Amino acid sequence: MLTLPNLLTLSRIVALPLLGFLLWWPNWQLGYALAFALYCLMGITDYFDGYLARSSGAVSRLGIFLDPIADKIMVAVVILVLTAQGYLRGPIVGDMHVIAGLIILVREIAVSGLREFLGGLQVSVPVSKLAKWKTTFQLVALGALILGGAVHGQPCDAAGVCESLREQWIHLVGLASLWGAAILTLVTGWDYLRVGIKHMD
Repeated sequence: MLTLPNLLTLSRIVALPLLGFLLWWPNWQLGYALAFALYCLMGITDYFDGYLARSSGAVSRLGIFLDPIADKIMVAVVILVLTAQGYLRGPIVGDMHVIAGLIILVREIAVSGLREFLGGLQVSVPVSKLAKWKTTFQLVALGALILGGAVHGQPCDAAGVCESLREQWIHLVGLASLWGAAILTLVTGWDYLRVGIKHMD
């Protein structure tokens, strides 16, 4: 049951409190640098747990259950903590960037529920290429927001006054990627919903 791929998946879940702690102090640039390193390490384990499970024939029900949960919890932790610490705040539109994070979180919850519903009907929903692009944008966005904290520090103060665009370009890349992920989230979420509607009375 506790194969190497499953242990790698569990390690990501166990590391989440540490990731949240490192992100909790908005002006602690060393903490954000360590958080970025941990975030990258978690991404590497995400790749290798799936690769090892498939290549060694060690795909298990526990792994199938844990892997998407670990991914979704990580995304939720990073988005919520970054929102609380003002990292989903930017120039011109201020806190409106939080909407992109909300779209992503709502979609993750809705799709999880939909998959559970369809699973009870023995209906599988394969992951589309567009959904993989959504995941890529999402991971790049959150990684850039964390890296921006390590390089630039907190992008805006409590009053909503932000640094110049040139001085926070990594943060802006993160926000732009987050909106890209949110748009793809809506498109792929609608695709999943159309499949679900076909099996509802």
